[in-house]
Amino acid sequence: MAHPYHHSLSSAKLWGGAAEEYVHIHDWFDASKQIVADFRHRALRHHAEGVYMAETIFGRTLLLSTGRVIPVRWIGEQHVREDLGYIPSFADWVRAIRPEPWMGRAIRLHEQHDGRNLTVVRDALKDGAP
Repeated sequence: MAHPYHHSLSSAKLWGGAAEEYVHIHDWFDASKQIVADFRHRALRHHAEGVYMAETIFGRTLLLSTGRVIPVRWIGEQHVREDLGYIPSFADWVRAIRPEPWMGRAIRLHEQHDGRNLTVVRDALKDGAP
């Protein structure tokens, strides 16, 4: 698994400037390693929507010390391609997630907001019932 610093060296080689100018963007893509310390962390940001999210967070462009302006989207696309070989959609990741029964459980809000059943639902939630 590539480290954000190595992605940053790659960015500097591609577009100039210093690795330190890119590392905050690459750190963001890999921050999900705090949650899951294996390849599955990539499902959170390593996709097309994640690339656009980076642009929203860091701005459309990055001004390098050399005076060159680089689209943040290019940096995000580079990161994802280096890790995965292409840029998947979020839907690609979701299709790979095996559904579990707990994922579909929900509180029956219509019962919760029906005055007659409110006490029953509240008591069930206190007891940890689904």
